[in-house]
Amino acid sequence: MSDGPSGDGDRTAGGNDPGDGSSGEGDRTAGGEGHDGDGESDALLYHVDGDLVPAGAATVPVRDRGFMYGDAVFETLRVYGGDPFEWAAHRERLERSADRLGFGDAVPGDLRERVAETLAANDLREAYCKVSVSRGVQPGKLTPDPEVDPTAVVYVAPLPRGGVEGDPVWDGPATVQTVRTRRAPDAALPADAKTHNYLNGVLARLELRRAATDEYAADEAVMRTVDGHLAEGATSNLFFVDGGVLKTPGEDLPLLPGITRSVVLDLAESEEFPVETGRYGVADLREADEAFLTNSTWELRPVGSVDGIDLPRGPMTRLLARLFDERVERDHYE
Repeated sequence: MSDGPSGDGDRTAGGNDPGDGSSGEGDRTAGGEGHDGDGESDALLYHVDGDLVPAGAATVPVRDRGFMYGDAVFETLRVYGGDPFEWAAHRERLERSADRLGFGDAVPGDLRERVAETLAANDLREAYCKVSVSRGVQPGKLTPDPEVDPTAVVYVAPLPRGGVEGDPVWDGPATVQTVRTRRAPDAALPADAKTHNYLNGVLARLELRRAATDEYAADEAVMRTVDGHLAEGATSNLFFVDGGVLKTPGEDLPLLPGITRSVVLDLAESEEFPVETGRYGVADLREADEAFLTNSTWELRPVGSVDGIDLPRGPMTRLLARLFDERVERDHYE
């Protein structure tokens, strides 16, 4: 195989960051994680601390700890047919993340109702939804107060229909780039907590932007552990197929086990596919028979190339994507 652009020490990182003029994201969701404040977004209503407010007027106080320190948690989820996908799993992870930060009991109990109100106010049945909960406003010191008055925000934006009759939010297979930025060790930052402190992923995506050219722009940055093992994408989980075995980095590594990742593993088990979780190197991914990425917005997105090395869109990726669509269709549209 020929060498392509790479984040390895003996090569150059390539790609780009979502939102710049030459975006290689290949989707309509600002990198699979959100939407920019364009005219369409300004017409929406968001749910901020119990009130529906126009997007252009939706703000949080400057002393909110989520703004000052990233002291907040969030969940990104898809809404199909008016109903959030895997809500119970997302709610449980949100509470677990908040508990890791010491304010699990402060997560509002009516978040599902706030999501429903936000969707109804915007007349949306197919949507991207982000739910954020911060520790709230406190005096400007690093050590948090024990009493928590959380700030809760529900943010939505329209997406295409999902399921068998739906369309993906991405326009084509992902161009994937390994980067020098390493995934922070779990001993430094808890990898299984989905917090507002997303600098690890931001730095990885900035590597892609700095190395982008007119001919090459990556859609996703793949990060490794400090020991060089594959971990995850900046906003996605990673799967690849080798010799008929579906492989994905194990949860003993510093990665966030995604909800979509879990659904895909369940689907693979139901089809009795051989599945392996473990520790893999960049060469394992570059030499794979096929590969794909997962997150709530992308669902399953096939990988078209890794560090400039082309990968085919193989049969296991196609089958799992079809099974995922069928599950969404069955659970949300029938």
